[in-house]
Amino acid sequence: MLHLLKLCVGPKEVAELAAGQARRAVLDPPLRHQTRMVPKRAAELVEGGSLYWVLAGLIRVRQRILEVREDRWDDGTACAGLVLDPELVLLQPRPQKPFQGWRYLEPAAAPPDAPRAALAADGMDALPPALRRELEALCLI
Repeated sequence: MLHLLKLCVGPKEVAELAAGQARRAVLDPPLRHQTRMVPKRAAELVEGGSLYWVLAGLIRVRQRILEVREDRWDDGTACAGLVLDPELVLLQPRPQKPFQGWRYLEPAAAPPDAPRAALAADGMDALPPALRRELEALCLI
């Protein structure tokens, strides 16, 4: 098993990413992320690997990679299509410096999932997104 790490361009919040993906899943199924380079280790990615999204400088959420397939951009140019599980799994946020493209992420280096019960119990899910992002950037939560 192997993961990918990718910057999320545009959305700054998990809710924005989810809304954009929900629209794309309806308009052009299946839900997938297109990327220029085809991962050479695709077989390892589909054996339980996830795409870890970096939003606003933090690794915040992941999605299981179900398939890596040949795909085409709107202009007909070949690319890779990462077919994703629509479920977004929140993570314990970790800072990540910007980079281009995607990177392989070994399971031991991946941030852990956020405990679901703890998110609701401590009221963190009720914080305004901008405030939560600031507190995460300061490593206070």
